[in-house]
Amino acid sequence: MHSKYSDRQYVIIAIFTFIILIFLARLSYIQLIDDQYKLTARNQAFRYMTDYPARGNVFDRKGKRLVYNQAAYDLMVTPKQVQGIDTNDLCKILGIDKETFLRRMLKARQSPNSPLKQSVFEKELSVENSAILNEKLYKFPGFFLQPRSLRKYPNPIASHLLGYVGEVPPEMTDTSKYYKNGDYIGISGLEKAYETSLRGIKGVHIEVVDVHNRPQGSYMNGRYDTLSVAGKDITCTLDAALQEYGEKLMQNKIGSIVAIDPSTGEILAFVSSPSYDPNLLIGSTLPKNFSILLQDSLKPLFNRALMASYPPGSTFKLVMSLVGQNEKVLFPETSYYCAGGFNYGGEKQLKCDAQHGYLTLQPAITHSCNTYFCHVFSSVMSNRKKYKTMEAVFSSWRNYITSFGIGVRLNSDIPNELRGSLPTIPYYNKVFGEHRWKPNTIISLAIGQGEVGITPLQNANVVCIIANRGYYYIPHTVKAIDRNENDPSLQRFKEKHYTLVTDTSYYNIVVEGMSEVVKSGTAAASQIPGIEMCGKTGTAQNPHGKDHSMFVCFAPRNNPKIAVAVAVENGGWGAEWAAPIGSLMVEKYLTDTITRPLIEKKMLEADFVHHKIISKEKTEHSE
Repeated sequence: MHSKYSDRQYVIIAIFTFIILIFLARLSYIQLIDDQYKLTARNQAFRYMTDYPARGNVFDRKGKRLVYNQAAYDLMVTPKQVQGIDTNDLCKILGIDKETFLRRMLKARQSPNSPLKQSVFEKELSVENSAILNEKLYKFPGFFLQPRSLRKYPNPIASHLLGYVGEVPPEMTDTSKYYKNGDYIGISGLEKAYETSLRGIKGVHIEVVDVHNRPQGSYMNGRYDTLSVAGKDITCTLDAALQEYGEKLMQNKIGSIVAIDPSTGEILAFVSSPSYDPNLLIGSTLPKNFSILLQDSLKPLFNRALMASYPPGSTFKLVMSLVGQNEKVLFPETSYYCAGGFNYGGEKQLKCDAQHGYLTLQPAITHSCNTYFCHVFSSVMSNRKKYKTMEAVFSSWRNYITSFGIGVRLNSDIPNELRGSLPTIPYYNKVFGEHRWKPNTIISLAIGQGEVGITPLQNANVVCIIANRGYYYIPHTVKAIDRNENDPSLQRFKEKHYTLVTDTSYYNIVVEGMSEVVKSGTAAASQIPGIEMCGKTGTAQNPHGKDHSMFVCFAPRNNPKIAVAVAVENGGWGAEWAAPIGSLMVEKYLTDTITRPLIEKKMLEADFVHHKIISKEKTEHSE
């Protein structure tokens, strides 16, 4: 007999069955699909500690260590696990107030971080604080110490070339599979260019912890740990002693020195002055010190050797000598008369520093005659037998110049290399009007003035080309990676790059002229006893003040081992400051001695800026 109670019984059974199914479905979702509770349980039992690899050391070409690592600890936090701690005790150890503690905890919980993820709470704890914390960590569940390392510079030189390491930008952590919040990365210089070699490979150590946050040992005896792989050591091309000497010569001066081995393209010295102590840009002190350096009126962060563009001045006459010969409008015996200047555009005159009379090519180089090279430039630009229009001949001339690495990037391994400046046809058409400019209109290019600008790195490379009689290797800063000079990333620096002037006889007359510059010409006061140095002085016009002192050279004359370019801003004549500095660099490298102490003393003591470059009292060091 069917009753109303039996119907009610079925309804109750259905309701309970439905509720049970809901619980089963939810349980299945939690266990099989949703990782939240799994992660919470796992994070409470395990601690995943990143095993940061030691970053590769950097050595100079003779094995002297330039950059190494020092140990440091970061205090990490997993917000979800922070419960019931003595906040005041932790704040006392760290030397912070409660407001700072709460602000940092809020930041750790917010996106892109998660309450379940680890993040940095306090960077670079002192040895004392890390030791105290290590003993008391069981009182602070959710906190643990993460070992890492910071860069250290035993000799504070070559800051612009070595670069510095800083925290990874937030936008990179969003897309990178390797970097996470709080990691460090090469920001500039060699540290940036060779980041993937230097950084190594991170590992992971899984540690079991109890409910009181106390370590209980490795999970499964480390079976699931992955070991870090140390970064590769790098052998730099720098000669540390030469670099240090160059920085001393440029102290209290503004400008740069670049020295290269012409036979390899290896950069021996890379001086940008004013400079700064690279130890200032380490770890937590970096932001404050960077801001101080950035506001310094002398711009010590600006890499003048790579980014400053100077008119090459008379050093450009060397290139014009080669172009003129290759175009068959200039020969060693070609003679022009100098009455003290080159007349152009009516009464306008581009003056010489003397009346040189009749000169042929070699003496014109030796005495740096403006008149002579204005005639050379004019003859190149007026070569209508070969070119039908001014635009065609200018385009050809420009191709010559870029083949010497001027007005283009050399593709060195130093980041942020600039191309300098070299005028174009559209530029002159805009300034003077189409078909309305002629050789005399742009005659200042003949002597390295006007619209042409060259970086010190490019200037040094031009001298390497002349030293090699027609080719160069791309200037670079790394000699070997993990002691391997044949590392694939270095192969591009072993290729010869030829200019459009390939006849070695054209270079020989230029080299002869450069040799005479030092023997009896404008750089005679900078001769080195026992060494035949070939050089060329230059005085680059500066519309903002006193002219810049320029000098390029290489030595010895045969089988050159070093080429140098020097720029001293507001130094005036090239022979007065740049030439002595260049010759001292050559002598130091080739003989490791200085035989001209009076010249050295004058260069070392010269002060063009009248105050210290970096005030030690205004910056913080990271020890």
